[in-house]
Amino acid sequence: QVQLVESGGGLVQAGGSLRLSCAASTRTGLITTMGWYRQAPGKQRDLVATITRNGGTNYADSVKGRFTISRDNAQNTLYLQMSNLKPEDSAVYYCNAVVLGGMGYWGKGTLVSVSA
Repeated sequence: QVQLVESGGGLVQAGGSLRLSCAASTRTGLITTMGWYRQAPGKQRDLVATITRNGGTNYADSVKGRFTISRDNAQNTLYLQMSNLKPEDSAVYYCNAVVLGGMGYWGKGTLVSVSA
């Protein structure tokens, strides 16, 4: 089982920056791919970015060039550096981790609000 705790959300003005963190604790299993997803009110949960254990990354088109995903495998910590934030980036951001074998886990989310 994997427990994920996100932090770093908050209120920021458009054009500002935030850094999200996700601390993962696992008693069993090796964490392979980790990622950030977001869900705005009344909308589905969408992929923001993912990163493999070897550092391979994938981004949603809407955040390319503005967001950077990274991870510290030794600390089982995932990061999302968000720059040039826009009001449409406002959402609850969720951390996801997949362990060897394919089981996925979610954190409880952290709220990001971007004012115009």
